[in-house]
Amino acid sequence: MSRDVVILGVGMHPWGKWGRNFVEYGVKAARDALKDAGVAWRDVGFVSGAATMRCGYPGYVAGATFAQALGWQGAEVNTSYAACASGSQALAAARAKIQSGACDVALVVGADTTPKGFLAPQKGERPDDPDWVRFRLGITNPTYFALYARRRMEMFGDTQDDFALVKVKNAKHGFVNPNARYKKCFTAEDVAASAMVADPLRLMDICATSDGGAAVVIASETYARKLGVRNAVKIAAISTVTPTYASAVIEMPDLATDSGAVVEAHSFRAALPIKAYEEAGLGPKDISVAEVYDLSTALELDWMEDLQLCERGQAAQLVRDGVTTVGGRLPINPSGGLACFGEAVPAQALAQVCELTWQLRGQSGERQVANAKVGITANQGLFGHGSSVILKR
Repeated sequence: MSRDVVILGVGMHPWGKWGRNFVEYGVKAARDALKDAGVAWRDVGFVSGAATMRCGYPGYVAGATFAQALGWQGAEVNTSYAACASGSQALAAARAKIQSGACDVALVVGADTTPKGFLAPQKGERPDDPDWVRFRLGITNPTYFALYARRRMEMFGDTQDDFALVKVKNAKHGFVNPNARYKKCFTAEDVAASAMVADPLRLMDICATSDGGAAVVIASETYARKLGVRNAVKIAAISTVTPTYASAVIEMPDLATDSGAVVEAHSFRAALPIKAYEEAGLGPKDISVAEVYDLSTALELDWMEDLQLCERGQAAQLVRDGVTTVGGRLPINPSGGLACFGEAVPAQALAQVCELTWQLRGQSGERQVANAKVGITANQGLFGHGSSVILKR
């Protein structure tokens, strides 16, 4: 019996600043995913929720919260927390459950309601957490992203104009995405005219915080065939890794201050695709489309290199040449990315999976990538959590 795991259905609640309970977003996404899958809620054997720490106790037990909201029917539950990688870890838990033979079909849900402004660290003393320490040092997310951007400028010669091209490209993609929060095309001049937030990054170089939800229904290939589903999108690999450093002492490697240690500073992010590629039996040259974690325009360029989609320092040239736009050889963030969605933290990794599923099915409308066969995602979470998912048709 095959234990390959496929995606039967995907669903989303549009991103925005709705100010409502996160459960509402998750339930809407879940019902859409179940409808897309052609699966009745009562037939789901496992519910895997991506946690949100901001939304009180229900967010800490998101799996049970969504199961209750959909109607108790006896399914097992799980909740995973890894900040922006929470959705991928929740997906990995559900996939493992199916691969073990413990269930045939599972629902994975992530949703969030975020405060106005930039995300603040959760309360409590965590001196062993590098992200908590950087916040205490005053290095908020925009400053953190700016350090990475400045390093690209110093080491590879990237410019603010290059970063602006990323925003222009993503805005063009998001303009035709019905689930995106921001649907407006911008010019490089618009980006340059926006306020400086953390030099060299301007307001339009940095993503916002948002409300939203995403859900995925997955199943064993055997179950899918019983439903009459053929050629479903397969989950080829999920990688969730922690950092590896040459030194046993972690001295804030992700603050991007050690300009000479490119490989070491990127070791965690670069390890994500290596494990995923190995599991999938694929390589960077097989990738048709990628959804990456563009918390800033410059960070999208880093991820292109971390995923080995180009040589280190060459990402900006690909953007200049139009390679990464829909219609180019290797589209990056055809959804519009976080630039057009903003952060709804536990839903982000699942939203990427939704987008790649639509792309591989050929259901993405005006933003469709031609002949998409293999897609990859990338996310970075708190305290060394990260994730990469590879889907294939």
